[in-house]
Amino acid sequence: MIYLTTMRKVIIILITISYGFTAGAQRTGPAGKVDSLLKVLSVSKEDTSKAMVLLTLASLYETNNQDSAEYYLQKGKTLSEALKFDKGIYYYYQQGTVLSYTKGNYTKALEESNKGLEMARKLKDSSKVITMLNNLGIISAYLGNYQEQLDYALKVKDAVESVKDSSMLSGAYHNLANCYHNLGQYKKAVEAAGYSVYVNSLFSEKSMYINRAYATLAQAYDGLRMGDSALHFYTIAIKESVRLNDKYAEGTIYGYMCNLYAVMNRFGDMLKTAEKSLSLSKELQSRQMMASSLYNTAYAQFLNNNNKEAYKSIKEALSIAIADSLRDELKSCYTVLSYIAARDGDYITSISAKQKADSIAEASLNEKVLKSTADLEKKYETEKKDNQIKLQKAEIKRKSTLNYILLGGAVALLMVSFLSYRNYRQKQKLQQQRIYELETEKKLAATEAVLKGEEQERTRLAKDLHDGLGGMLSGIKYSFQTMKGNLIMTPENQQAFERSMDMLDSSIQEMRRVAHNMMPEALVKFGLDTALKDFCNDINQSGALQINYQSIGLENEQVEQTAAITIYRIVQELINNTMKHAGANTAIVQVTKENNNINVTVEDDGKGFDTAILQRAHGIGWSNIQSRIEYLKGTLDVQSEPGKGTSVHIELTA
Repeated sequence: MIYLTTMRKVIIILITISYGFTAGAQRTGPAGKVDSLLKVLSVSKEDTSKAMVLLTLASLYETNNQDSAEYYLQKGKTLSEALKFDKGIYYYYQQGTVLSYTKGNYTKALEESNKGLEMARKLKDSSKVITMLNNLGIISAYLGNYQEQLDYALKVKDAVESVKDSSMLSGAYHNLANCYHNLGQYKKAVEAAGYSVYVNSLFSEKSMYINRAYATLAQAYDGLRMGDSALHFYTIAIKESVRLNDKYAEGTIYGYMCNLYAVMNRFGDMLKTAEKSLSLSKELQSRQMMASSLYNTAYAQFLNNNNKEAYKSIKEALSIAIADSLRDELKSCYTVLSYIAARDGDYITSISAKQKADSIAEASLNEKVLKSTADLEKKYETEKKDNQIKLQKAEIKRKSTLNYILLGGAVALLMVSFLSYRNYRQKQKLQQQRIYELETEKKLAATEAVLKGEEQERTRLAKDLHDGLGGMLSGIKYSFQTMKGNLIMTPENQQAFERSMDMLDSSIQEMRRVAHNMMPEALVKFGLDTALKDFCNDINQSGALQINYQSIGLENEQVEQTAAITIYRIVQELINNTMKHAGANTAIVQVTKENNNINVTVEDDGKGFDTAILQRAHGIGWSNIQSRIEYLKGTLDVQSEPGKGTSVHIELTA
């Protein structure tokens, strides 16, 4: 009786490699989450939130659609790197480890685990460090270093218990159970896996990896040759895998059940489960699982006395194993082929296949021996080199003592010279910095004086126009109206008089408009928000431009008057530029205030321009805008392209 083991190794490791990414997450309804996240993705901006949506989608697709998982993983990596989003880059390496492992690319999985560990330490996140240490232990198990895997697992368990993260405790014991299983300590594996399942039961909802915990428990019972208990927990694991849509685990667990049914001589059930595993492997496009499922199917067909179908299945399995260099699967395929050929009386093929299987097994054993020998040689060479280094250090130390004494004076002199030079350079740097600060302060003071003088002069002129010239014009109008009642005019003179009165009304209105622009009364009486709203309404009524004004956080906020006037002038100048140069139909003015920060955004749908010309701009309007922004210690960002409108974003401190 042959007992196939390749797929057993896969699930033992795979069961724990993924739990860290969603430690503590009690996810249900993965399909619903995928639909929800795809809707979010369709409207997301290119920011860190979108990067996390992409990476979360990759994790949700991991167990049922590896092509989609790879697609979203790469998209998430590209965006995270562009944004220098370290957390997103970490999640890429963590999830990439899982995906590389499930695809059988163990070298890449090891590389990504090490990079993920570096990033986790950079983030100083203990839970992420735990996850990557756990993954390194899992890959060690695949490479046959089971004791090293156990060391990692114990470190992970201790770390989880030290941070008191109960949500990760189940995964830690689950991992530990796999280590004991690999070392043949099945009783300890049952205890650890059972505790993992128990911890899972404490949550209101089962975790998304409960199916794998049950599978590990079943494997431990299988190792103890307690077939009924193993079959019971395998059945639960399958049900949970279906509920969670974890097709990879489902297909692999069916493979284990094939082995168990073979031992229990239930060959009909063995064939059914092998075919289910094969169907899932084709759906997942996992060639390793497909090869394993095919030789399980072939062996089940052989045990059910169907040599013809068994031969077809084993030939297909061999073609995949040879093409993908799947050594463990290849050994099992040749073993099954030797049985099938022997029953058909083809003893040459049977003997040849058996020899190939033995050769692969011998090669594996030789590799282990060579690896063990190489490790011993490496250890010996290391110790030898360490001893040589110690002797050389002692000799160097003896010879260096005299050199130190001779060089001490020279070094001291050099140090004094260096410190003197550094002190001189530091003083120069401080002086230069002080000069720069004084120049900046002088420039800001000059700008403040100019702005205040400008606003004072505007205020004075506005009052003179409104109170002086406005009163005079109103008096003239009143006098003309009085004279009209006392004069007898011809129809021609009457018409000329009415035209003169209309022109006088227009002059009064224009004078009031100029005075209002020079110093808006609403700004002084009611504040910045009302003044900007009135300004935009006036523009809308004029028909020159349609402005949508929006304000956030200004309704009940008082902005210091100098700052308010400065911001008003900035917006006024930007809108004037839009009307003069942009050829726009609509514009948006948005002002938000949060704490002492004010953000101003002005956008239009005009013809746009090349922002490079701003570096050469010498116009008074643009200079005034920049001076006012510098006065309020703000920053300016202009985004525009020909034919695509203009967006100006200003951040100010008021």
